[in-house]
Amino acid sequence: MQTYLVGGAVRDKLLERPIKDKDWVVVGATPEQMLQQGFVAVGADFPVFLHPKSKEEYALARIEKKVGAGYTGFSCDASSKVTLKEDLLRRDLTINAMAMDQEGQIIDPYQGRQDLDNKILRHVSDAFIEDPLRVLRVARFAARYHYLGFTIAPETLSLMQTIVANGELKALSAERVWQETARAILEDHPEVYFESLRVCGGLTEWFPELDVLWGIPNPPRWHPEVDTGVHIMMVLQQVTRLSKTLSVRYAALVHDLGKGLTPSEKWPSHRGHEKLGVDAIRTLSLRLKVPNDCRDLAVMVSEYHTHVHKAYELKASTILAMLNACDAWRKPERFADFLLACKADARGRTTFEDIPYANADYIWQAYSRAAKVDIKAIVAKGYKGSAIKEQVNQERIRIINELKNSDNK
Repeated sequence: MQTYLVGGAVRDKLLERPIKDKDWVVVGATPEQMLQQGFVAVGADFPVFLHPKSKEEYALARIEKKVGAGYTGFSCDASSKVTLKEDLLRRDLTINAMAMDQEGQIIDPYQGRQDLDNKILRHVSDAFIEDPLRVLRVARFAARYHYLGFTIAPETLSLMQTIVANGELKALSAERVWQETARAILEDHPEVYFESLRVCGGLTEWFPELDVLWGIPNPPRWHPEVDTGVHIMMVLQQVTRLSKTLSVRYAALVHDLGKGLTPSEKWPSHRGHEKLGVDAIRTLSLRLKVPNDCRDLAVMVSEYHTHVHKAYELKASTILAMLNACDAWRKPERFADFLLACKADARGRTTFEDIPYANADYIWQAYSRAAKVDIKAIVAKGYKGSAIKEQVNQERIRIINELKNSDNK
């Protein structure tokens, strides 16, 4: 019975990155032996145990064989005769197929260390194509390690394209797709995830509303980068500088889906894309089972981001209508997130990357001042029912007008 540290912990140790989780492989043991030593069985599909003290995961070395569709269609052999090399062979990438023994020695039968040095994401074997989830995982690793210069090996990209062409992505569950996507969105270079999926054709199945945006033009005056898909990736780059919140980043990703619905004869204009995007966002979010907070913020950004871009041109009543529609009074934190996504959109354009974007500050000032209206004082004056709301709105419009007038001076 021998125990080895495996996978991501070994990879990140060699890359000198923080190690978040440690996974262990046990060679030469049976489930009964693990239980006798106090380990707690938790694996449903194959023998995985929690260490009685550290609670880290220990899995018996195993061999997997493809017997059905999707990432769950595998049979598992976890007998005590399975070797470490056989266990590492079933893993996705060579940089994830290394192990470390008790003395700190690296076991590297598939040249993972060489690929680390060369900054290559390469599959371990042709069995890579048996698990469609690997398409998303490789794209996510490309996003995570982009800052180090990692790229996907051409032969691995070819296998990813084969998986997509075979329709295997359809076998994935929405939960697993969203899990990988959410993790990728929270990386420092989430745009690389979507660009990698696009290159292998992987956007079409789960993200068709996003996939169609490449090739759709914007007015060059406002979008020197022109292409809407390119713009979206630039916005995603920008939002990483502003927020680490998943809902903000998701909203930035999908805020322009309405442009994919603009009739081509109207290009490069996209009048009305704000409201057109709402149903597209809801459809995509439902397909992926996106959390409600992400979906709701994304809908808000789609519908009202151009209001913020035109903030200084808006009437006080229009600004108030936006504040009311966004429920800024009860959810100020979400409204602040909304403005961050708008700022990312404004900066996600060639030559606009570092603009100060005073529009967001102006709208926040309007909200902050209008939020101070004393509703109790209005009630004390004898107003009742709908008259209370009307008076509150009038007072807030007056305050926003004062801000507009002071700004004009």
